[in-house]
Amino acid sequence: MAIIQNWLPPSRENWESICFVFQLFPLFTVVQWLVDWYPQGKTSRESRFNIPGKIGWAAMEAPGFITLVYIMFTLPGELGIRELPWGNWIMAGCFVLHYIYRALVAPLYLNPSMAPMHPIICVAALAFQLFNATSIGGWLAGYGPTTAQDWAGRSWSVEIGLVIWAWGLMGNIYHDDVLREIRRAAAGKQRQEAERLGERPSSVDKVYMLPEDGLFKHVLYAHYLCEWIEWAGFWMVGGWHCHPARTFLANEISTMLPRALQGKKWYEKKFGKDKVGDRKAVIPGVI
Repeated sequence: MAIIQNWLPPSRENWESICFVFQLFPLFTVVQWLVDWYPQGKTSRESRFNIPGKIGWAAMEAPGFITLVYIMFTLPGELGIRELPWGNWIMAGCFVLHYIYRALVAPLYLNPSMAPMHPIICVAALAFQLFNATSIGGWLAGYGPTTAQDWAGRSWSVEIGLVIWAWGLMGNIYHDDVLREIRRAAAGKQRQEAERLGERPSSVDKVYMLPEDGLFKHVLYAHYLCEWIEWAGFWMVGGWHCHPARTFLANEISTMLPRALQGKKWYEKKFGKDKVGDRKAVIPGVI
């Protein structure tokens, strides 16, 4: 049953339009190179409109994988497809697993705290998620490969792609936890001090230190790099012709790269260039 006729799930024509528009997303990220205003995370700013970080993050990220799952279970029936091939479900599973972690587990259960965000960030990220999920979901649910024959002869590239995807996801989780440990340590110290003074512990949502473990020895945004590796593996699973996966990777890089470069400037301003040293922003030895 369609939630929005011809849009959710999308008709072939509307799906192609969505894919075309989403490919233009890097043009919109040009503003990130020109303006350093980004009211979320390290650069969050005080505003009466701010949304609590954990709630805002879950609200903007979760609709993506929910939309993809919905399309996977509704579009095939509308197209008369009785059964999707195994490769389609593997890719859908990779997507859903990543976002269960990123949208729900990490912000709501693992992160000690998250800085508040402006609604503009939340709305923009939500739009990104819906476009992306519809693009990938449509390809996987009927507008891409629809038979096992479409995956024939590609087992080696699928296996290698899955290994790359898994290593990227594990690296992402590991480096996220390195950042979380900074907050955990700060929260523990503040809790002990508050207990000693008989006061209520203060928030640690704006506590930042230079991360040192793992790839953070070489770059300041190792979790970004690992996520790019993860989605590069995802694209490899789908194959060169999987344009939604290619678009997703390109769009992630286009929006996260300027954020990382601005973040490096933020680290240098806060801690000094001497402490940041020769670490790059996101790609070791390059940028």
